[in-house]
Amino acid sequence: MPTDLSLYLITDPELCADRGLVETVVAAVRGGVTIVQLRDKHASDSELIDQARRLKVALAGMGVPLLINDRLEVALAAGADGLHLGQDDGEVEAARRALGPNAILGLSVQTHEQLARLAPGRLDYLGLGPVFATASKHDHATPLGFEGLARLVAASLLPAVAIGGLKSEHAASVRAAGARGPAVISAICGQPDPEAAARAFFTT
Repeated sequence: MPTDLSLYLITDPELCADRGLVETVVAAVRGGVTIVQLRDKHASDSELIDQARRLKVALAGMGVPLLINDRLEVALAAGADGLHLGQDDGEVEAARRALGPNAILGLSVQTHEQLARLAPGRLDYLGLGPVFATASKHDHATPLGFEGLARLVAASLLPAVAIGGLKSEHAASVRAAGARGPAVISAICGQPDPEAAARAFFTT
């Protein structure tokens, strides 16, 4: 499955609660989301596997891959399309061996030092940020801003999404910095109409 990073959705269990996880994601995909990452830091593995399987069924035929945040065993058990790792969430080499060559594997990167330590040929994309401070992650690194994002993108050999406090009005600046697109949580999951919120990233 080709990896289109134009609009990357990361789910949030609280923000998706009123509408429902599956319903929120499907609406967002109708609006233009091109890749989905299932993220729930507090769910058990079995709960996350169940969520992932339901999402896989809902996304079938829509051409949008489902990735799991951090948990390799969940990704394998649920038959997800890939995995996204943070800097402290496991070894890239081990994840690639377990997932196989065709899975999508991404990594969060905040600094040039982290970029320099990457395992070449093992990753498909990077998540670069935070661009701005964000309430979804309290222990994030110093925000990059668009200038810092552009410098990281220029130093990377891999395609990248930008993350951290991004809204639809930032989409043009994200792409001008060289990233393929924004990765967002509250700008879609926290909106009353996720489909319209996703579509705004392509029309603003």
